[in-house]
Amino acid sequence: MASNNGSAFRKAFETKDFVVTAEIGPPKGTDISRMVEHIEALKDVVDGLNVTDNQSSVMRISSLAVCRVILDHGGEPILQLTCRDRNRLALQSELLAAWILGVRNVLCLTGDYISVGDHPQAKPVFDLDSVQLLQTVGMLNQGKDLAGNDLEGGTDFFAGAVVTPEADPIEPQMIKFQKKIAAGARFFQTQAIYDVDNFKRFMERAEADGVKIMAGIVLLVSPGMAKYMNKNVPGIFVPDALIEEMAEAPKGKRLEAGIRIAGRMIRQLRDEKLCHGAHIMAIGKEECVPRILEAAE
Repeated sequence: MASNNGSAFRKAFETKDFVVTAEIGPPKGTDISRMVEHIEALKDVVDGLNVTDNQSSVMRISSLAVCRVILDHGGEPILQLTCRDRNRLALQSELLAAWILGVRNVLCLTGDYISVGDHPQAKPVFDLDSVQLLQTVGMLNQGKDLAGNDLEGGTDFFAGAVVTPEADPIEPQMIKFQKKIAAGARFFQTQAIYDVDNFKRFMERAEADGVKIMAGIVLLVSPGMAKYMNKNVPGIFVPDALIEEMAEAPKGKRLEAGIRIAGRMIRQLRDEKLCHGAHIMAIGKEECVPRILEAAE
């Protein structure tokens, strides 16, 4: 196993009371100019940039390639890795490649269903799930592959996973949460939260020594977006009061209202010490992340 992880993201949890990350969505194509602008704008205001892996089963540049671009621009990447598109051989190869390229953080995901994406005819793999992928990372960290063979040089990834505080019923989610901790998850990002009181109840059940939990903050851009998520995205609940706040804003000012709401939530989470950080998902509006952080002050 490597003697020094070198993860600035891991170090942030040791030195800060509240850690902030932001999501980067790779482009669908080779023009990375706008993405690089986002990286440059965000790398010095957040503690990590989390790169999606063919999010929503839509084909894009690989997460690993973008992580290397982030490193080249002086940022701290967090590799998202899903089980949807790769078997255990490819997953292990990708992790070893990430390590030698300088990536020190990985978020382990099962992955969205193929049917929701732009290549519905593609064959899903799901050789492993997120818990087994975490176990795989643990094996590589111990200098072994998943078959128990010795590696010529191991890894020391800071591994994380996701959890859905608004899941209904919550019990299966809590069981999987505990399984992920047992499998080696050291940090968690949550699905988007909008009801802080519900999140408090989740945290009362979820707090575990040594495990860091970051609340997921998705930027609202319209009342229609909020209503759509309530109807179509399991595990997300936007309270009526927030939908009304968005609807009351003039059409040209709704993005500003969303920024204000996101900033207010981060401020409450931080000031009340409800969790260890926030993960901001601006979904195509990454340039708004610095403004969200300003609104949180």
